[in-house]
Amino acid sequence: MKSPALVIVGSIGIDHIETPTVKKTNLLGGSVSYACAAASFFTSPGMVGVVGDDFPESFLDLYRTFDVDMQGLQHAPGRTFSWSGVYEENMDNRQTVETVLGVFEQFEPTLPEGYQSAPFVLLGNMHPGLQLHLLNQITAPKFVMADTMDLWINITRDELLEVVGKVNMLTINESEARLLTDSLHLMDAAQQLLAMGPEYVLIKKGEHGSTLFGKNGVYIQPAFPLPMVNDPTGAGDTFAGAMMGYLTKANACDEANLRRAMLHGSVVASFGVEAFSLDGLIGLESADIDRRVQSLLDMMRVDA
Repeated sequence: MKSPALVIVGSIGIDHIETPTVKKTNLLGGSVSYACAAASFFTSPGMVGVVGDDFPESFLDLYRTFDVDMQGLQHAPGRTFSWSGVYEENMDNRQTVETVLGVFEQFEPTLPEGYQSAPFVLLGNMHPGLQLHLLNQITAPKFVMADTMDLWINITRDELLEVVGKVNMLTINESEARLLTDSLHLMDAAQQLLAMGPEYVLIKKGEHGSTLFGKNGVYIQPAFPLPMVNDPTGAGDTFAGAMMGYLTKANACDEANLRRAMLHGSVVASFGVEAFSLDGLIGLESADIDRRVQSLLDMMRVDA
């Protein structure tokens, strides 16, 4: 079996989501699910995660339709990680109703041999100690992106800073960037984060897109404007997965390709939020992505 060039690590879950208009239960979720599906339009990613004995076979079949390599998927006795949340009217703010860690709480994987030499790695949002555990198993990565959240900043700052110093790119949202650096000013926060070791810092801004900070300055990527968002769950993971998938296909991580990867990440994420779970990505064709990429480029033109 061919080893995947992109390995994606993180949570796999069963979600229960309520929006102002509808309530959906038992949806396939988790950072790995969204990121792998998004990356599959550019490469065949390898997933690393854990599921319980309650995980439906239909969800595994869905991974197969996206041509996801599942050598790194572990099955453990117990309940699969689960998240329940309610979105407010603006579809941006949300409240967590319940989080059940289940088998994810004891997750400490040993990477399959074929995954250890992967040149591209996406470390989803999880305990920094686990991120370090996985980094130590990768032999010679070309580009590693890591995600995090305010919880880890608050309770495991030292381990998180060690992760930040070992990866090529840190992806983080605005409030988390300010929390980690104790700076109210985003530009200053980004410069502080770059000084911690990564080559690039990508700050996520939700419906307002994302901003890339690096040695060559700043790049601003708008989100694709949509008339309606049905489910923003996993949008950041979809963006990151598509971005890493694009870089893997290009087999290059210079800043020009990073910017193109962000453009494609924004577009794939826009398809994802139009439906619940992975439904917005099922049946999506490369031609659909290319058309929306061109449309976004047209919107960004100065000489219209």
